[in-house]
Amino acid sequence: MLALVTNDDGIRSPGLAVLARVAHRAGYDVVVAAPDRESSGASAALHGAEEDGRLKIDEVRAPGLPDTVRSLAVAADPALIAFVAAYGAFGAKPDVLLSGVNRGPNVGNAVLHSGTVGAALSATSLGIRSMAVSLDAADPAHWETAEEVAEHAFAWFHGTDLGRRTLNVNVPDVAPAELEGLRQAPLATFGAVHARLAREDEAGGVLVTYEGTERATEPDSDAGLLARGWATATLLVAPWADTSLEVPPLARNMVGG
Repeated sequence: MLALVTNDDGIRSPGLAVLARVAHRAGYDVVVAAPDRESSGASAALHGAEEDGRLKIDEVRAPGLPDTVRSLAVAADPALIAFVAAYGAFGAKPDVLLSGVNRGPNVGNAVLHSGTVGAALSATSLGIRSMAVSLDAADPAHWETAEEVAEHAFAWFHGTDLGRRTLNVNVPDVAPAELEGLRQAPLATFGAVHARLAREDEAGGVLVTYEGTERATEPDSDAGLLARGWATATLLVAPWADTSLEVPPLARNMVGG
């Protein structure tokens, strides 16, 4: 069994080794293939730097990895890494993809914009079972808590048929003894950040700034529980056609002249 570990923070993030260890202990062979630079906010974009039509891939060690784990820096967004992995870019098609551990939360409807989640959703749509994990701090101090929660979640994930679902896990940046536990949670209607726009008269453009959102307004959402010390698990559905509502057809009379 093969696990591909990727992220959107780049090949030098210590979160890669966390998920590599989790997969290795579960009996998987592990390959790390992560962007050669930060790709936060890339969503499911398929951008990559090419040379003569070839994707640039270099052997670069992610920090903290065992020597036996192959580690690659790819000049591409994480979703493109997932995409090419499904077609054998890094060896056999992976059985699972683990994305993260991300520095910062991926909660609420803002998961739509996340490169971490985008890689996982892309992999799921290509038939690769996928899990994304994020730690609620820009500069995390408690990677061991993320590892404990990820291992627990992966044990369930490993033995469960999720169909077209992707597991999205968020972990508070607290010491293991301070963790409340893990709870399944719905997405908050907001994300970790929101935008504020201001017209720039002189430049003729729009100034965009980002601010943190108030999580307490939805205490039982993934964002609200995370703020109260809970790790959260949310099942996301990869793109699929919803036929529960019928769009009226448009028919044209093609007979006659």
